[in-house]
Order: sequence, then C-alpha cells, then structure tokens
Amino acid sequence: MDPLFTYTDSPGNWSAENNGTDVYWNQFTQPAWRIVLWALAYSFIVLVAVVGNVTVMWIIVAHKRMRTVTNFFLVNLAFAEASMSAFNTVVNFVYAAHNEWYFGSGYCRFHNFFPIAAVFASICSMTAIAVDRYMAIIHPLKQRLSSTQTKVIIGVIWVLAFLLAFPQYYYSDVDQLPGRVVCYIDWPVVDTIVDFRKIYYVCVAVLIYFLPLVVMGCAYLVVGLNLWASEIPGDSSGRYHEQLNAKRKVVKMMIVVVCTFAVCWLPYHVYFLLHEFFPLLFEKPFIQQVYLAIMWLAMSSTMYNPIIYCCLNDRFRAGFKQAFRWCPCIHSDSYEGLELKSTRYLQTQTSVYKTSRAEPTVLVVNSPSLELASNGSSSRSMSKTVSETSSFYCGHNLPA
Repeated sequence: MDPLFTYTDSPGNWSAENNGTDVYWNQFTQPAWRIVLWALAYSFIVLVAVVGNVTVMWIIVAHKRMRTVTNFFLVNLAFAEASMSAFNTVVNFVYAAHNEWYFGSGYCRFHNFFPIAAVFASICSMTAIAVDRYMAIIHPLKQRLSSTQTKVIIGVIWVLAFLLAFPQYYYSDVDQLPGRVVCYIDWPVVDTIVDFRKIYYVCVAVLIYFLPLVVMGCAYLVVGLNLWASEIPGDSSGRYHEQLNAKRKVVKMMIVVVCTFAVCWLPYHVYFLLHEFFPLLFEKPFIQQVYLAIMWLAMSSTMYNPIIYCCLNDRFRAGFKQAFRWCPCIHSDSYEGLELKSTRYLQTQTSVYKTSRAEPTVLVVNSPSLELASNGSSSRSMSKTVSETSSFYCGHNLPA
C-alpha cells in the first residue's frame, strides 16, 4: 500500500559508477535526529489511538444502556482503527524511514492487506451510522435495525473488506535488492492496454473514500435540513425539545467524525492517484518527507474519534472519566448520573419503583375507608413518579 517503494527500486536510484565498480547507496537515508522526531510523532499516534479506541469499546460493551445500533457501529469503527494503528502505523514508519523491510514475507502480505480492509470497515461503519440516522430521523415510523441485524451487517462489512483487500495480499512479495530487502506488490501484466494496477487503485480510492463520503454527505445534508432548518411547533413540550437536542448532538458529533476522516485521508488518496499517473514526480529525495507527513496525517485519523466522542458526548465523557479515574486530575462524579450503570443497578432501581408502587395497596387493606382517597392520590403520585422516571431513562437512552 506504499507507493513510495515502487519506483525507488530502480537501479538508477541505488547505484553509481565509481572507478568501474558499482557502489550501491540509498538516496532516502535520513539523519538520526529526523528519524527520532518522526518516531516520536508516530508513537504518539499509536499510544492515543490504541488507548482511546479500546476505551471507547469498553464504554459501549460494558454498559448495557450504551448498546444501541449507532454504538455497535462505533465499536466496529474503534476496533478497525485501533487494529490498524497497532499493526500498521509503526511498520509503515519504519519502512518509510529506512526504506528497508525487516519483517519477513508473511507480515509483508499482512502489511499490504490489512490497512485497506480496516479503512474500508471504518468508512462503511460511518456510512452505516449515517444511513441509520437518516432512517431514524427522516423515517421514524419504519422499523429500526435489531441487534442481530446490526451484527450481521458488521460481519458483511468485514467480508467485503477482506475481498477488496485480497489482491494486495495475493500479489505481495519480498525481494532482495543490492544492500536491502523490499516489500512490494508484484502486479501481473495482463494486457499492455489495460493496466490492472491503476484500475484497482482507482477502484479502491472510490470505494474507501469518495463514494462513501458522497453517501454520507447526502444523508447528513437531508438530516441537517430536517433538524435545524425546520420550524419547531410553538406548543411543543419540553420532552420534544429534549429529544430534538439529543438528535442534533448525535448528528453533529458524527458530522465532525466524518469531516475529520475526510480531511486526514484526502492528501493520501491524492498522493496515491498522482503516483499512479505521474510516477516520475516521486523519484526525488524530498518525496520521502512528503510521504511521511501525508502518512502521519492519514494514520492520525485513528486517534481523533475518541477525542471527539469525549468532547461532544456527555456519556462518553463520563465513561472516559470513569476509565481514567486513577489520574489525579480526573473526577468521575458524573458517572452515575449519566446512566453508565451496570445491569444490576438498573434492576435494583426497577425493584425500588415496583416496591414503592405496591405500598399504597397495603394501606388499602388496613384502612378500607381510605380506599378511594388513598388509591386516587397514590395512583396520581406514583403515576407522576413513574412518568418522570421513564422520561429520564428515555431521554438519555437516545442513540449516542
């Protein structure tokens, strides 16, 4: 998946004539201080992305009230980003910095295969969230996806991701050049007119970037017009305003996630496509620094989403505070108040409400004369209590 290493393998870049003998050299060798700076930058990505995305998965999986359709797709997104950051970011940096492959033939195949699969799974998860938000807001009466259906869709996404990335796995190879080992993709020459490699890379760029962004852009445009441009009825209740604001927050958060992804990956896809059609531009020594910067920006997309969730969503913020409560500067006092509770806690609360609702019945048995007054006032009082309680849970149970 690294275009830098396709054309830097030509002998003209690696040998020079010196008294009738060939002296092999690497024109992309960097000074140690520059490698250290890049290493720190890439290490920061891995640390933040892995810790942040694993925490996001814990917040959703460990708390029953967080297991919504939207959040299942967020788990899939977090898993794909954490995996890509852990397995490919450091290897990408080492290969780009040294221009030599140290990781063997098996990992060469995985290195070229997994990033495309992970990015495809990430962008498809975001697209699925956009479609789900569109259906929930524009067509609220239609049946929503169930938990089982959501998991099936996630499985299909990964199957399609593996199929899309399979050519990169199949044609990956390791070769020994004078003075170094390279990992590259040995594309077959099927026809002199049809370039299979160019067709494949253009299709990949369309499927993992341009087409999903168009779909999400259209979906969020319609949703945004519905949520922000439409007038709110003058006699609408506070409950209606609460639901509307909750929907707006979710959509706003996802729009920020999509825009961040688009900005981070746009330079990489432009670089990749330019490389396919104008390869001579990429034989200059400075292109290595350009590639490292573009790759850093693309890989950094894996670390922004947890930060966005924490900043724009109260329940995720409470979850992060709970996860990092051991830090002296973190206070998790809002954890209980935002329903990040165990199932046992919710069952206990339900039992309390049922018990309190049953209390007036005891009074009726002991005082028949008070039956009408007791039942009437208690029913109204408890109805109000239960209504307020249900409103609280429903109000906070909107998809995060």
